[in-house]
Amino acid sequence: MSTPQPVAGPAVVPSFASVDEVVARLRQTGYLADDATATSTFLADRLGKPLLVEGPAGVGKTELAKAIAAATDAELVRLQCYEGIDEARALYEWNHAKQILHIQATGTRAWDEAKADIFSEEFLLPRPLLKAISREGSTVLLIDEVDKADVDMEGLLLEVLSDFAITIPEMGTVAAQRRPIVLLTSNATRELSEALKRRCLYLYIDFPDAEREKEILASRVPNLSASLSAELVRIVGVLRTLDIRKKPSVAETIDWANTLLALGAGEQADAKKSGLDDGLIARTLGVVLKHRPDLKTALKELKLG
Repeated sequence: MSTPQPVAGPAVVPSFASVDEVVARLRQTGYLADDATATSTFLADRLGKPLLVEGPAGVGKTELAKAIAAATDAELVRLQCYEGIDEARALYEWNHAKQILHIQATGTRAWDEAKADIFSEEFLLPRPLLKAISREGSTVLLIDEVDKADVDMEGLLLEVLSDFAITIPEMGTVAAQRRPIVLLTSNATRELSEALKRRCLYLYIDFPDAEREKEILASRVPNLSASLSAELVRIVGVLRTLDIRKKPSVAETIDWANTLLALGAGEQADAKKSGLDDGLIARTLGVVLKHRPDLKTALKELKLG
């Protein structure tokens, strides 16, 4: 009697040769990765393990997945989580309207014969998880804001991320041939299960320090003067220390820089002066703060009126 052999999982095909290569290739896409981010990305790619990325909103968690996809010339498949998301939205659905039309168009037939037709790939609507597993090419699967999904969804994710296979009762099992790079992001609005965390590598991304944020601004807004960049980063740093509902994200810092340039803030600036006055700051705070109580707090703390 032959001994059953374990079913081989999908192949892990690394996209990066080293941590330094991760840094260099992500930089080419405009994403400036620190050592922890580059190392975690390299290990997720090399080991074939999902990477859980936590941190405040707007620190670049989703952008990391986009940058990895661009750097590896991979397809980005995104599952946006939200309260109430179910298996049908995450895995697959059947196109019921098309199935009914097909049955009507093909006349009266035995159910077994009709079933063989309508439960086929032609009538299947693949959702992100099935789409990512079905792809033969390089794929980055982004499961975004997983903390917004119900706890039951974590069980589904555990099952899929364990075997990288999905069973469709009417068609059989679809198994990945090549393991995708998987990133799960969380804003930590609720605690994720220990079972899901054990399945993943873990990375926490916080707001960048002043030097890193100035480097990001230099990359994304090259026309911004060094003095204006330094002043902008200083003010954003102060705003993030305040007791406000939504702290400014890196993306909003970039938006504010572009706003100030559009208003000519840097045109009269010299090496020592940023060209940024209190009136301009007060008029443009709405670019980075989106709640009225936050604006009132900032105006008071910054002594802008």
